[in-house]
Amino acid sequence: MLSAGPVRDAEAQILGQYIESYRARLSPRDHYNSNGERLQSAAAIIRQDRANFYVYGIRDPEDEADSFFSKKSNRARLEQLLENGRTSPDDIYRILNGTPLIKVDIYATGIVVTILSD
Repeated sequence: MLSAGPVRDAEAQILGQYIESYRARLSPRDHYNSNGERLQSAAAIIRQDRANFYVYGIRDPEDEADSFFSKKSNRARLEQLLENGRTSPDDIYRILNGTPLIKVDIYATGIVVTILSD
């Protein structure tokens, strides 16, 4: 788990209780679903990354485990959590069009996604 101190406290006031954080590399294979179709949203790409990690055993060296998205029911909530959370338009663009290393902070009612590197 990663620590964010005061930033996490401010987010928690908006998004509810902090649950945990993880890092993941969104590689090219995370941009396609299991039928080979190109994913069209940042949330779908992040969700596919977690499905690849937990269901298919497809992992990038920088991918970290988390207990929250290990559950299929929580992965199904990812789109709503991202909508409720905070991610900049630039970061959304970089997720859709690149292979960034991201940090995901998970809260009770939303997630905060930050690009760590491209």
